Amino acid sequence: MGRMWKLITFILIALFALIPAYSQEEEDNGFNFGMSLGIGVATFDEDGSSFTYQSLSLSPDFSYGKFGLGFDITLNYTFTGPPPSGTDFYVREDDWIPSGDNSFLDVYLPKFKYIRYGFKGDPLFVKLGSIDDATLGNGFIMANYDNTLFLPEKRIFGLSFDLDGSLFNLPLVGIETFVGNLAQFDVIGVRPFVRPLINTELPVVKNLQFGATLAVDTKPALYVDETADETVALYGADFRLPLISKEAVTMATFGDLAFLHEQSMGGMVGFGGRLIGFLNYGAQIRILGENFVPTYFDSAYDLYRYEKYLIAKGGAEIPGYVGWLISLGTTFFDDAFIFNASLDGPFNKPEPDNEDNYLNYPHLYAIFMIKQGLVPYVSFDASYDKRSIKSFGDLVDAENSVIQARINYSIGPAVISFIYKIRYEPVSQDWVVTSGLASSIQLF
Repeated sequence: MGRMWKLITFILIALFALIPAYSQEEEDNGFNFGMSLGIGVATFDEDGSSFTYQSLSLSPDFSYGKFGLGFDITLNYTFTGPPPSGTDFYVREDDWIPSGDNSFLDVYLPKFKYIRYGFKGDPLFVKLGSIDDATLGNGFIMANYDNTLFLPEKRIFGLSFDLDGSLFNLPLVGIETFVGNLAQFDVIGVRPFVRPLINTELPVVKNLQFGATLAVDTKPALYVDETADETVALYGADFRLPLISKEAVTMATFGDLAFLHEQSMGGMVGFGGRLIGFLNYGAQIRILGENFVPTYFDSAYDLYRYEKYLIAKGGAEIPGYVGWLISLGTTFFDDAFIFNASLDGPFNKPEPDNEDNYLNYPHLYAIFMIKQGLVPYVSFDASYDKRSIKSFGDLVDAENSVIQARINYSIGPAVISFIYKIRYEPVSQDWVVTSGLASSIQLF
């Protein structure tokens, strides 16, 4: 084992030695190359208790036009040996050695932080690695799916791929696809769509879009000590029609009809857009059948996937209801300041024998970002996903929530970051808190 860590250390030193030559080569060929060195501490939950490691990371970053490639090579180590005792230099083995349910791909694919071509909304968009906002269509089946919930303990390598036929002068068709974890092929989604009137001169309706979504979870018990013998599948059809497309005002209407595991169904109609160029808005009316879960694949899905699986296979009795969703947000200063929030829930109160189910209460999801440049030296991003809001006081109660925050302070090439994450595990009913302080230097 000691030889392995010596080899890894040698590789890191070799990377440092190669940086100047490689950086110059890339610059001569028109590429952009960056390299940052990170030093800090990170706390992990291991065997039911927290343990703190020192960390050393290298983050090479390459880009050329719309193509980008980033790596995350991190050593988490300690001089006090593995927990709970020991005195030798010790490197966290889970980061480098496949074991248990972690295969070779689980361990080494995430060393690629991301591989990207284009941006969401482009005719061709490809992103592999950490993905925190995967959405298919109107988001009634999948919206804001996040495969980064287990960072820094576990980095998951996913895929988002969109192709619009307009890239080949075929605007009639297109497709959206997503894979949550390429090492496991667990959460998989695909949505082909058509614009049947795009080649006509009809006003407004020429941009009408119809889509069909299929999304599955092949391993509903992947992150819990339980068993699941079925694949959960959702499928449905949707439409979207832009009504107003002005610089100051946009508005679109949309709707979905979806089926969950061939046992329940639900639908929604809504509208949304942007006002005065900086105010985002949206509203939906939802009609949900018994045991139907709207936005099944959401931002906290990896925490609730087994609980949702039990609902999907008929293990719970959730009465059908009519529900609602409202969203509001704003962006300023060329998206340097971003705030978006959505709140959804049922119109009716839960039945007395079903008051403990989180689906019977409002759910809040909010993000807040301040990008570098708006406030001198500081950038900040945070998200808050809160379920089971039974009263106004529950809005600030961390139970049944996922909270993530990161604040960066930069002076020239140096950046100091504080990372804080807290999540509630609904199956084990345990809290998992991860925090860390890291400093990085942009070498190139």
